[in-house]
Amino acid sequence: MTEVFFYILEADGADALERFACRLTEKAHEGGHRVYLHAADADQVARLDKLLWIFRQGSFVPHCAVEALAADDRLTPVTIGSGAPPAGFDDVLINVGGDASGFFSRFGRHNELVPPAAVAGARSLYRFYKDRGYALTTHKIAAS
Repeated sequence: MTEVFFYILEADGADALERFACRLTEKAHEGGHRVYLHAADADQVARLDKLLWIFRQGSFVPHCAVEALAADDRLTPVTIGSGAPPAGFDDVLINVGGDASGFFSRFGRHNELVPPAAVAGARSLYRFYKDRGYALTTHKIAAS
């Protein structure tokens, strides 16, 4: 069954949310996981694609946008999209603001990133997962 993790961010702004998404993606990649980074829209996909290359000096997270992923690609460890994930990506889902309700349960680990302005909505999402018996963990991430 899918494990669901909520990361409640104290830092506000799209940059803080997206930078944390990059850090979490890097950690999952370093742990040997295949990651689908789910964005709200095409603009956020483009920002995350760029940010993954530059968010931290010395970091290397090989990735591509879903549109650039070849159908037979089994090597790319991280892909970014705003729709349903491609085949072969069912290990770690990092949701940066898109609606993942149609496919989150196919992943072993689902991560919900929650900026300060979205905490109220995240409470109802938390209840949704809890009512269905998912294992839930919440982390509060201090502003840095």
